[in-house]
Formats: sequence, C-alpha cells, structure tokens
Amino acid sequence: MSQATEFYYNLATKTVEEGRQSPATELMGPYDSREAAQHALSIAEGRNEQWDEADADWNGAAGDEKG
Repeated sequence: MSQATEFYYNLATKTVEEGRQSPATELMGPYDSREAAQHALSIAEGRNEQWDEADADWNGAAGDEKG
C-alpha cells in the first residue's frame, strides 16, 4: 500500500516541497496537491478572516448577555 504524496509550502523559500524536506517551523501543510500548497497563504488568510468573524459573532453574543 503506497502513501499519498503530501505537499508543503515553505515559508522561508516561498516554494512548494513534495514531501517534508525542511524543518516543520518553516512549513505550512500538508496539502493534498501542489496547487493547494501554492495557495497556502491565501487559504490561511481566508481562514483567519472566518475565525475573526466567528470571534466577533461570539463576542457580540456574549456581550448581549451581560446587559
């Protein structure tokens, strides 16, 4: 049984690596495809925005109960 190839985005070199080649502190991933790894920063930015919105919603709901 073969293991699926994983791709990583290297923050230091700004390149995609096939398999883990660099220290984990320099990598984002794993991703299922080279294309997904190439978009690692925009994927992370989108997730951060979603989390910020969820935090704002949560804080707004919590603030409503204090009144």
